[in-house]
Amino acid sequence: MTDAAAADKTRLRDAATVLLVRRAPGGPQVLMGMRGAGAAFMPSKYVFPGGAVDADDANVPFAAPLGAACAARLARHAPEGLAGALAAAAVRELWEETGLILGTPGQWPGSVPPDWQGFAAAGMVPAASALTFVFRAITPPGRPRRFDARFFLADAAAVQGDPEDFSRACDELSHLHWVALAAARQLNLPFITEVVLAEVAALLDRFEGAIPQPESVPFFDNAGAYSTFRRLQ
Repeated sequence: MTDAAAADKTRLRDAATVLLVRRAPGGPQVLMGMRGAGAAFMPSKYVFPGGAVDADDANVPFAAPLGAACAARLARHAPEGLAGALAAAAVRELWEETGLILGTPGQWPGSVPPDWQGFAAAGMVPAASALTFVFRAITPPGRPRRFDARFFLADAAAVQGDPEDFSRACDELSHLHWVALAAARQLNLPFITEVVLAEVAALLDRFEGAIPQPESVPFFDNAGAYSTFRRLQ
């Protein structure tokens, strides 16, 4: 990649987002936080933890990899090797922005990438088995940041430690809190977040056991001059 390309914040970048959900007496809850008013991308909006894939994410070891069905679906619609990097980015971004860990106690094999030092220092190796690929969206042209984002759903039961403890979070998201899924759409949300919440609410309508694999994954494709919508099998 050239220096000019690396400096171009508007280039399309692969990204991963995590919808962490938990059961509650009044129905499922989802973890959300608010981006800062000065953020270049979606300022002052409530969003899910997430961000761009880093180069080191492709080489992260997993204590438990993505489930076979989820990995196969991602692989059908992504360049070779990207599925694992997306899963790693999802785990890393959740850790960075909330301080919550999807992982297994253990020692990393080999050297630890810089962005994973804190995760490894907590005595954890990342685990992707709780992630379910549920949505994909490409940011429309003309925005200050553009992402090819894959959204993953995960049960908070897979989190190591207290899911209410955000003390290790960075300051990228404020007002981190669990929101009733039924009430989340009343927050100040980006349009695509509203759409994702509606899809996830339908998927979790009977959220009693394991999170189900969707029959297909919605894809809002804004890569070209015209927006298209289709479902990924």
